[in-house]
Amino acid sequence: MARMNMIEAIRDAMDTAMGVDKRVVVFGEDVGYYGGVFRCTQGLQKKYGKSRVFDTPINESGIIGVAIGMAAYGLRPVAEIQFADYVYPGYDQIVSEAARLRHRSAGDFSAPLVVRMPCGGGIHGGQTHSQSPEALFTHVAGLKTVIPSNPSDAKGMLIAAIEDDDPVIYFEPKRLYNGPFDGHHDQPLTSWRNHPLGEVPDGHHRVALGEAALRSEGDDITLLVYGTLVHVALAAVRELGIAADVLDLRSLIPLDLEAIVRSVKKTGRCVIAHEATLTSGFGAELSALVQEHCFWHLEAPIERVTGWDTPYPHAQEWYYFPGPERLKKAIRHVLDATPAKQS
Repeated sequence: MARMNMIEAIRDAMDTAMGVDKRVVVFGEDVGYYGGVFRCTQGLQKKYGKSRVFDTPINESGIIGVAIGMAAYGLRPVAEIQFADYVYPGYDQIVSEAARLRHRSAGDFSAPLVVRMPCGGGIHGGQTHSQSPEALFTHVAGLKTVIPSNPSDAKGMLIAAIEDDDPVIYFEPKRLYNGPFDGHHDQPLTSWRNHPLGEVPDGHHRVALGEAALRSEGDDITLLVYGTLVHVALAAVRELGIAADVLDLRSLIPLDLEAIVRSVKKTGRCVIAHEATLTSGFGAELSALVQEHCFWHLEAPIERVTGWDTPYPHAQEWYYFPGPERLKKAIRHVLDATPAKQS
């Protein structure tokens, strides 16, 4: 075991995968000599050479298109989109080609590629460096979409994604890159930069995609969260002094529906939180699933705590970000709800 922050864990995952499989290649804007804008690929080009770790033009459509061609040819590309906000020019390639390749070729070809993208706010990046577009990918059949919340999962899920035979969209919450993060939106950046966040297994460490993780356990309420909001939820539960199931989904597609249903049937109450906007966010899908599978066990309406339905507001970033206070208010509201009496 080694103590790492998320950046180091992601780099270790790529290093481990490249060391055992020569088909793994890493590329994107500034990922080679510079080591990536967040230094996730630092040192990899020097170790594996320019043919396996290389820089690309500023062309997201081209990056994704090249990755799909490489994957169909038999390689296992790991393509970095410098910020999730920049992926839209390559979205057509992901949806129309990568996601459909296995089906449209009747299994003759597949697209075993990973698209890595830093997502979310918290670094004063403004509206073009802070978006959380995960719901756009969960809607696309043929894609897998994952978001780790800690360094150990970041390494294990990235290795699993690289080894997967289908395309995986791998989101990296920027707020968690350097850790630790105590869940509070007003925590100064200098207090958590360059400090390790967790223990990460050495060597080949794999976390299966599609399995949620219970970060806190209790009978009072279920909190469905992922990425940065895992830490916000844990802070809210801690400050309220309640016993709650904090379920870190980790993988949005495939989704661990069994774990969700098991928890909500136990607690009877559910709050869903994510940083993306409310309307058509992934929380809407979660709410529908809980309603469909747990209706007769619910003691109160489901509530969602999310970002606003606006472009990411740079000047009001910390008000937009769903912090512990907003989450605590929703939790109290759900806990105080009284089931309707049956006639």
